[in-house]
Amino acid sequence: MVNSLHLPGRPSETRVVVAMSGGVDSSVVAGLLKREGYDVVGITLQLYDHGEAVAKKGACCAGQDIKDARRVSAALDIPHYVLDYEREFEKAVMGAFADSYLSGETPVPCVACNQTVKFRDLLETARGLGADALATGHYIKSFPGEKAWELHRAADKERDQSYFLFNTTPEQLAFLRFPLGGMPKDETRALAREFGLDVAEKSDSQDICFVPSGRYTQVIERLRPGAAEAGNIVHVDGRVLGRHTGIINYTIGQRRGLGIAAAEPLYVVKLDAARHEVVVGPRDALLARSVELRDINWLGDEPFETAVAGGLEVLARIRSTGPLQSATVVSENGSVYVELVDGEEGVSPGQACVFYAATGGGERLLGGGWIKSAAGAFTAKDAIPAQAAPLPAEAFLAQSR
Repeated sequence: MVNSLHLPGRPSETRVVVAMSGGVDSSVVAGLLKREGYDVVGITLQLYDHGEAVAKKGACCAGQDIKDARRVSAALDIPHYVLDYEREFEKAVMGAFADSYLSGETPVPCVACNQTVKFRDLLETARGLGADALATGHYIKSFPGEKAWELHRAADKERDQSYFLFNTTPEQLAFLRFPLGGMPKDETRALAREFGLDVAEKSDSQDICFVPSGRYTQVIERLRPGAAEAGNIVHVDGRVLGRHTGIINYTIGQRRGLGIAAAEPLYVVKLDAARHEVVVGPRDALLARSVELRDINWLGDEPFETAVAGGLEVLARIRSTGPLQSATVVSENGSVYVELVDGEEGVSPGQACVFYAATGGGERLLGGGWIKSAAGAFTAKDAIPAQAAPLPAEAFLAQSR
C-alpha cells in the first residue's frame, strides 16, 4: 500500500514533520496532513534574535510567527516544538550573506537557508524524530519520476518557488514533500478558514527575515564591523568620477543615489571588491549574454556532463520573478556557461541561474548554479565603442574581471 505521499503504509502509520513558519501556507499543510490521518509533528525554527523584528509585519520566523505556529498546532491538536537554530542560521546564512556582499556579489539568502538550515539540519532532526518525510509550505510540485524524484513548477505560477529550491539534492527530494504544489493561493486560504485557523488572512512575508528594517547594509556592518572600505567610482572607460564609502551600498543595475554628476544616465555595471571600485556605465553595458556558473546542482535523469555534452537547450531564469528565456548550457574545460538568447540586464555574481527543461513548457526544474561572472555588451561582437579615454571600455572590463 502506498499513501498520498508516495510512502508505504497507511497515513496513521506514517510520521510527517511539518516545518511551520507561522504563516498560512505551512499551517494548511499541517491541516491537510492531519485531516488525512497522518502522524503530524510541527516544528518551528527560531532562526535569529527576533526582538528587532517583532513589530515588523512581513518578516518570517519572528516572535509573533512562533506564537501563531503554536496556536495553529493547538487548534489542529498536533505536537509542536520550537528549535533554536540561531547559531546555525547566523553562520550558514547571515554570515554568508554579509561576506557575499563584501565580495561584490548579490546573494540570495533564501536559497542558502533552504540548502543548509532547513533541508540539511531540520531534515536530519526530522529523521531523528522517526519521521518518514518532511513537509513544507513551498509552492512547488514534486513526485517520483522514471529514475528519481522530480521537481516541477507550481500550478500557481504567481506563487511558484522553484527558483529558491534549485539547490535541493536528489537525496533531500526523496524525503521532502510539498503538498501545496498543485494548489492556488486562494484555495490555500479557503482551506485555512475551513480548518478554523486564525492565520487564514495573515499576509505573506515579503522581507528577508533577518533584515526587518529593509536596510541590509546595517546587518552587514553589524556582522562584519569595519569591513566595508571606501574606494573610487569609475566609468567603464577608465575615468574616475568620484568616491564611495563601501561597495555594499551599491547593487548591479542601480541608477539613483550614485553620488556623482554625469551628463548621461549611468548605472552600476560591476562591483570590484579587490580594487574597492564601483564601475558605472551606460545602460547598454548592463546586458549580459554569457553567464559563468559555479557549484552546479543537477536534478536531471542523466549525469550532468553527459546531458550538456554538445550543449543543452534549456529555459533559464536569473531572478526569482524574471521570465524564462531560451538558453544553452555548455561545459568547457571544467567551466560551465549559460548562453542567454535574449540576454539579461543587471546580472550580478552571487545570484542564481536556474534552468528548466526546454520541452514541456519549462515545467521541470533541472537544477542551476551560482553566477560567478557575466559577459555582456562590452565584450560581444556588437560592443559599444568607448569614448576617447585613458583606457578603452572593453579592456577595462577585461582587466577588472
